[in-house]
Amino acid sequence: MKLHEFQAKRILSEYGIPVPQGSVAKTPSQAAAAAFDMGGTVVVKAQVHAGGRGKAGGIKIVDSPMGAQKAAEQMIGANLVTFQTGPEGVPIESVLVEEGVNIVNELYLGMVIDGTSKGVVVIASEAGGIDIEEVAKSSPEKILQIPIDPVLGLQPFQARKIAYWLGLSDDLVLKSTKIFQNLYRAFVETDASLVEINPLVITEGGDILSADAKFDIDDDAIFRQKIIREMSDPAQDPVLEVEAKAFDINYVKLDGNVGCIVNGAGLAMATMDVTSSAGASPANFLDIGGGADEKKVAKALKLVLSDDKVKVVLVNLFGGILRCDIAAKGFVMAVEEMPDRARPMVVRMLGTNSDEGRDILTQSNLNVIMVETLGEAAEAITKLS
Repeated sequence: MKLHEFQAKRILSEYGIPVPQGSVAKTPSQAAAAAFDMGGTVVVKAQVHAGGRGKAGGIKIVDSPMGAQKAAEQMIGANLVTFQTGPEGVPIESVLVEEGVNIVNELYLGMVIDGTSKGVVVIASEAGGIDIEEVAKSSPEKILQIPIDPVLGLQPFQARKIAYWLGLSDDLVLKSTKIFQNLYRAFVETDASLVEINPLVITEGGDILSADAKFDIDDDAIFRQKIIREMSDPAQDPVLEVEAKAFDINYVKLDGNVGCIVNGAGLAMATMDVTSSAGASPANFLDIGGGADEKKVAKALKLVLSDDKVKVVLVNLFGGILRCDIAAKGFVMAVEEMPDRARPMVVRMLGTNSDEGRDILTQSNLNVIMVETLGEAAEAITKLS
């Protein structure tokens, strides 16, 4: 679950991490009032679940309440399109109006769950204000990564190492180490999967502020984060992904033309690789899971077929808890309910009741190509796409 910037900064502030003075506005008049109260230069920021706002016109610096009002008028009610959104963009329902800050230096600070080290890793860089992925490609030597022991937590000596790596002066080391340790505490206690402050700025007055903030909360732990759960904004998520969550289906929309349906995350990754090897590209990541029934399987296929970009559907199932005949019945049910959206299907079924599942599909009115191996699936995808 993603949070808006103003929500992330509210959490940071609660953990003693300094943030600029700011106010959320849902109307242009509220933005003007907030700018008037702060006085001087303010920054108007579109609140969306996407990066790249500045380049897309989602961040504007103004020097008057009227300027803040005009900026808010341009943003609120519009869709913001960035490199992290689809061509349709994401809706702007509010803006964050913040005091202007005289910045001396911009730094990067992030924490993320790392599969390799099986724990939290702190990522720091003196190249703040730009995408960390870009820094990793062009100047990897500017990135510091420190794995954190889950039992000991972020130790003071590690926090000082980060501070000195970032080139902070001695009088800022104590301030920054407290910020780093508080951020780690916030990360753990909110069940975050990613926290990013980009940029973490040094001001002319010698203060350290979180000029931007990004929080991603682990979906599997959100049940115990009651306050954070109420911060959810489904309007920022693709419609199909919201529908999928309601049916407990793991679905992520992608930009390809081959819809993928599998049962198991590892199998899903392999299926997407097969699609790419066939010269096509996956339209989604979709894991039905092991305990699906006919209705859930039907919903999964309907989600895939609802994507206008999908030209072919690739099904790769290994029958276990989910029997192949149950899955087959679900596919038939889905196409019967939306026949105008039917697409050719390449189906590979192995495991429990796979013969029964194949019989159900081949005797149906579905346009199905049955395959035995991933190689055969790739060949069929190549011909169809």
